[in-house]
Amino acid sequence: EQTHFDVVLVETGSNKIGVIKEIRAIDNTIGLIQAKEFVEKVPNKVKEGIKKEEAEKIKKQLEAAGAKVEMK
Repeated sequence: EQTHFDVVLVETGSNKIGVIKEIRAIDNTIGLIQAKEFVEKVPNKVKEGIKKEEAEKIKKQLEAAGAKVEMK
């Protein structure tokens, strides 16, 4: 069974601003402009090689903001 996953942002949905805020919450080292550029260039990996629990948490967080997310 796979134990480490990549979290991929596939679509931003209609609430782009909410998704940008969640990206910044997930990675607080990036600024607003970088988060906006990240969200505009989908599909894009949010996190790579993380444990299943953390990946599911990030996926739920982004989906709550309206994004479409995949775990690979």
